[in-house]
Amino acid sequence: MNTNAIEVTDLKKSFGQLDVLKRVSFNVKAGEVVAVIGPSGSGKSTMLRSLVHLEDVTGGTIRIHDKALVENGQYASAGDIKSITTGMGMVFQHFNLFPHLTVQDNLELAPKLVKKVSKAELRRQSTELLAKVGLADKADAYPSRLSGGQKQRVAIARAMMMNPDILLFDEPTSALDPELTGEVLRVIKKLAEEHMTMVIVTHEMNFARDVADRVIFMDNGEIAESGTPEQIFGNPQLERTKVFLNRVGD
Repeated sequence: MNTNAIEVTDLKKSFGQLDVLKRVSFNVKAGEVVAVIGPSGSGKSTMLRSLVHLEDVTGGTIRIHDKALVENGQYASAGDIKSITTGMGMVFQHFNLFPHLTVQDNLELAPKLVKKVSKAELRRQSTELLAKVGLADKADAYPSRLSGGQKQRVAIARAMMMNPDILLFDEPTSALDPELTGEVLRVIKKLAEEHMTMVIVTHEMNFARDVADRVIFMDNGEIAESGTPEQIFGNPQLERTKVFLNRVGD
């Protein structure tokens, strides 16, 4: 039985003459937490966005739970793409909440549109998830009344409303003040303890070290090195990994 939740092979992405991804290959097992680190412009976000078809790739293969989203550069049908990507939740660095909707309505909007679930069941799920991210008291608040950390926790709860079995995070704390970062990382850590499959693009090295099962270091559009946090942070093999880690420091 294939235990890989995500399989990426020879992924390529070009914008005109610029090769943003160069034959990127990696797997993520079900229940594994993979942190993706590397300098700005190394292709981390493009790679992540391509997993949920927010970017079209130029070549390569992406399989999600053994179903091909794209195979050798050829995309699946629109219906198949939709059914594959529905099982994935994405959390962005900017929270993308609807300002005119309350927190609870933000959570319920997407599943209301795509899932045949009663209003009462939606309300039960959203109430439960807000409690889980520590925001039970903010159900009726509007996003403008929330701190950045609270908005990001709402965004995580919103992604969870679709019952995804894979969560993708694109720099979930980079828009936050340092004192608000911890509350978001705690929620992600809790999900890791529940064995949620996650790919997290992050610049928080201590967090990557603590929470990830595996760390991927990307540089210049390719995976330069990957391994356990102990290997990557404790004994990096490549000079460019060492240079990056020294630059970001602890």
